[in-house]
Amino acid sequence: MAREHAVRCLRYLLHALNLLFLLMAVCVLGVAAWIRDSLNSILTLAAHTRLEDAAVLTYSPAVHPVIIAASCFLILVAMVGYCGTLRCNLLLLSWYFCSLLVIFCVELASAVWTYEEPSVQRSDMISLKPRLHNFGLQHHQWLTHTWNHFQTEFQCCGVIYFTDWLELTEMEWPPDSCCTNQYPGCARHAYFHDLSDLYQEGCGPKIYSFIRGTRQLQFLRFLGVSMGVAQILAMALTVTLLWALYFGQSLKNQRTPDQT
Repeated sequence: MAREHAVRCLRYLLHALNLLFLLMAVCVLGVAAWIRDSLNSILTLAAHTRLEDAAVLTYSPAVHPVIIAASCFLILVAMVGYCGTLRCNLLLLSWYFCSLLVIFCVELASAVWTYEEPSVQRSDMISLKPRLHNFGLQHHQWLTHTWNHFQTEFQCCGVIYFTDWLELTEMEWPPDSCCTNQYPGCARHAYFHDLSDLYQEGCGPKIYSFIRGTRQLQFLRFLGVSMGVAQILAMALTVTLLWALYFGQSLKNQRTPDQT
């Protein structure tokens, strides 16, 4: 009777952990997609500079296809674990334990990989200025789109200050993506009438702060640690449940010949 209560308790705990795995895996995929969008813009603007190398070093492990695949696989593992726990199936539970162990090792390797700090200085932001020269050119529409998207998303203008657009290009005023309230011709109106309608902070410091680590990256690391702890607990509970089920079946098999 006590064994049955223990098995029921183990099953409830594993059900809760599997639900937690599903939620965590979905969160990891969502945050990774969010980071990947900003990272692609930064890699485009900082191509062939130390900033690009630092961004890759910091964020590649977080958005690496292996981590994305591990999160997707964890969703499948959680579903299999739920079925195995529900049916008390030794084979499914064994597969569940081995899969959790593999995912845990992948996450541990990623944590070791992301431990190194990027070697980037504020002076490296100056290397972004040559990327302004080709803004608006017909053969560099991709760069124009990236600058506009980045300035709008990060609410910045130029590299150090919005005057970079005037000094390094033939433009007479910044792009409209520098406006706090965007509409066609807003930058021209703001430049001649009210400079406060332009973003006052440059994009260089924004990129530097992004490379040094964002809240999204910290949240991913927190999720990784939480998932690792939960996986260790789930593996321990699974081994205990496997032992309890195997012991119960052994007792049942021993009693059957005695009754006959």
